[in-house]
Amino acid sequence: MTLKPSTIFLSALAIGASVFLLGGGIYDILEQPIVAFVAEGRIIPYYPQALNDQLLGESVASMVLYSIGIIGLILMYRSTKFAYNPREAFTWLMIGSVLFLIGWVIIEFFLFPSTISPFQP
Repeated sequence: MTLKPSTIFLSALAIGASVFLLGGGIYDILEQPIVAFVAEGRIIPYYPQALNDQLLGESVASMVLYSIGIIGLILMYRSTKFAYNPREAFTWLMIGSVLFLIGWVIIEFFLFPSTISPFQP
């Protein structure tokens, strides 16, 4: 008798590994970046001098945003299972689309802050 792992478990493991790698988890483990600069009870803003410098919060935020986008994709896929109930299918599709767009737009602002920022003069 051989044990067959659950496809849901394997899918969740693959998605989690992808989010961890894309969010900079390996960098966080190897470089051990600081969480934030704190001096005299105040948080001091940090602007890295090189392209490979980042704070731990940046990678955690990107992992959260990637997860939001993936959850949106999963909900859009789930909407296809409700073909007999168009209202429920549309609801799942809209929720998934909104989550995906939120994750995608904010990640784009992280990646290209100076080129697509609406706050540029």
